[in-house]
Amino acid sequence: MNPSQHYDVVILGTGPAGLQAAIHAARKKVTVLVLGKETKSSLFHAHIENFCCQFNVAGEEMLGNGRRQAENFGAQFLEEDVLSLEPREEGFALETENGRTISAATLIIATGTQRNRLGVAGEKQFVGKGVSYCVDCDGHFYRGESVAVVGDESAAVDGALTMTEIAAEVHLICGRLEVSDALKDKLEASRVKIYRDAKVKAIQGDGEVTGLQLENGTMVPVRGVFIELGAKGMLQLATNMGIRLDDEMRYIQTDKQQATNLPGVYAAGDICGPPWQMAKAVGEGCVAGLNAATHAKKARK
Repeated sequence: MNPSQHYDVVILGTGPAGLQAAIHAARKKVTVLVLGKETKSSLFHAHIENFCCQFNVAGEEMLGNGRRQAENFGAQFLEEDVLSLEPREEGFALETENGRTISAATLIIATGTQRNRLGVAGEKQFVGKGVSYCVDCDGHFYRGESVAVVGDESAAVDGALTMTEIAAEVHLICGRLEVSDALKDKLEASRVKIYRDAKVKAIQGDGEVTGLQLENGTMVPVRGVFIELGAKGMLQLATNMGIRLDDEMRYIQTDKQQATNLPGVYAAGDICGPPWQMAKAVGEGCVAGLNAATHAKKARK
């Protein structure tokens, strides 16, 4: 695959919604790229008993079958996280964790949702008082301060690198880093202080955050804690582009065609809200794939 390439439809997410979207879009004879890591799908480790015409099937097997189906119709796959999304005059530009730039006529967001919390003492208490789940949203509040970013994947590393341009000190609390070599090299070359194989025991403060206590007894004095678990948060990327969310700012709003308020952007699956069922995800993926492909064909003219 070239470092820079254009596709009619780019699908973010390799779960059932993304795979079904890929199958239907590719069948309409448009170029399709699916971005994401199969093992990160919530279906990967699941066992399926309530999906029509399938009984007692391993999620990993179903995802593998879905990928082969999509590839059979011409879809391509790239196992990389997306770090940025930008609307362009014609379509959209994406940057991946390995530094690839990809352009797309249409996008389908099917990444599922992140419902990840650390679950440590002080986390709930200090939300909005030093604890945040979005570097891009709240990072500017900590200019010149000392901050910590917690997480093992691209969201955390990208967040820590972003904060080096804002904060006086940046600490990254991580277990085993699961990012690309390119992103890891950027981290190693930065001024981020890395705590490897470390876990947060508690977030401490007095009205506002004052520090982190790690399980090994280390105290890290900080004014802000950014909890960035998993891949780069898709809601974060979506809101940066102006995609409308629901009233609680938890899910992407779509119409019956799975279209968002931003022309050329569709969404499907858990990121559109409950119920958290594969049947819903597959149905929405089908609708999104068909409509995105139609939109892409019109954009060619």
